[in-house]
Amino acid sequence: MERSNNLPEGGFPHLFHHGAVRGVTGSAHEWVASPDCSVLIDCGLFQGGDVGPAGASADDLAIDFDISRIQAVVLTHVHIDHVGRLPWLLGAGYVGPICCSGPSAKLLPIVLEDAFRLGVSRKPADVERFMARLEAALVPVPFGYWHALEMADGTVAEIRLGRAGHILGSAHVSCRLAGEHITVFSGDLGAADAPILPEPEPPPAANVLVIESTYGDSLHEGRKTRQQRLEDALVKALRDKGTLLIPAFSIGRTQELLYELEAIIHRQRGAAMHSFLDWDELPIILDSPLASRFTQVYRELEPYWDEEARERLRADRRPLAFEQLLTVDSHEAHMKMVRHLAGTARPAVVIAASGMCAGGRIVNYLKAMLGDARHNVLFVGYQAAGTPGREIQRSEQGGSVRLEAETYPIRAAVESISGYSAHGDQQDLLRFAAGIARGPEEIRVVHGDEGAKRALVDKLDTHFRAAGQPVNVWIPLQ
Repeated sequence: MERSNNLPEGGFPHLFHHGAVRGVTGSAHEWVASPDCSVLIDCGLFQGGDVGPAGASADDLAIDFDISRIQAVVLTHVHIDHVGRLPWLLGAGYVGPICCSGPSAKLLPIVLEDAFRLGVSRKPADVERFMARLEAALVPVPFGYWHALEMADGTVAEIRLGRAGHILGSAHVSCRLAGEHITVFSGDLGAADAPILPEPEPPPAANVLVIESTYGDSLHEGRKTRQQRLEDALVKALRDKGTLLIPAFSIGRTQELLYELEAIIHRQRGAAMHSFLDWDELPIILDSPLASRFTQVYRELEPYWDEEARERLRADRRPLAFEQLLTVDSHEAHMKMVRHLAGTARPAVVIAASGMCAGGRIVNYLKAMLGDARHNVLFVGYQAAGTPGREIQRSEQGGSVRLEAETYPIRAAVESISGYSAHGDQQDLLRFAAGIARGPEEIRVVHGDEGAKRALVDKLDTHFRAAGQPVNVWIPLQ
């Protein structure tokens, strides 16, 4: 393949952004260490209307950038918009290591087996061959230590992972060239008060910072406020004896929701929610085999939880496996549950993927229940432009949405709680950048809608100017 990116005349490192610069999804950033050697940070799926600089999109996921100099892939975390194009990368001929944190190495095969079946091939032989290649390429890297990368031309390059607090195993990545110049890729950063996980830890040094901006123009509600709003949403939604539908990503958001729901039920144990329903009797239905598998891995990786979560375990509570939690596995059981909840007055909470309503089991619930005012939809995470979730969120009650080529009226009430996003808000992003003890000299703002990126640029620029620290803050396009 001919090289599609021209390298600069000057020194190294150099950066190319192959995704998440014209939208939020498709993260892929190339750290070029020498004329013949580079490292790819993430290789994510495009979703909704997002496109890459060279034209890749949700409808065309073929690798559209030169991979001949890529010596290693480093993953910040395992959300599909950061890892979903790995099957296409391997198919394009990439044969090097895939580095990530230890927890991510446990989660990634689950994510990509599902993605491969949905997007590439369901043939068992193809799946087995892909999974074998993936497992052979995985290199778990511990947090907080410099890890040397083998570069074909002898270039001295290292990576270091730091905790990002976004989902289990999520990391920001520092790339160091010749023991001196450091470029930091934030990946997705979590909120300082997110459940289960320790808060993000800024790296000690950076010459260049590439930072996400999903909520670069927003401030989340505090944890206490959003817990109360979640409880209020449950009470309100179930007053009409309908179902509360919560679209959620299988990994990260789902586990945080379960954790918070367990806390509410524990606090309200023995009390009545309504005259017809006690809190103890409220079924929480997790209808996602993938989310169930991830939740099990979360339980197995308890040493990576924060102190509050481990304290609940010591108190004999089961924040991710409580009594009211019901799981639905088979497709037959899923369809039976959809029919049962749509046709009865049984109050229930359903958590199902996908988080943006672009596929997965939540779509069947929406098709069956959106037209019935007894039911409610609660969004707890970001909805990308061009996705059904954004359309439902924008239209709300009285509008309509297209799901799988058909239009459905929206009579169910629609509500959003921003605080449960796994992404940090503007203040969290600023805290991360300002917390870097040495540097940065340059900040590139990516992974956000245009308004969010510009708002974060302004905020960062104002902060560093006031601190007397000259920083070039800008928005790359490629």
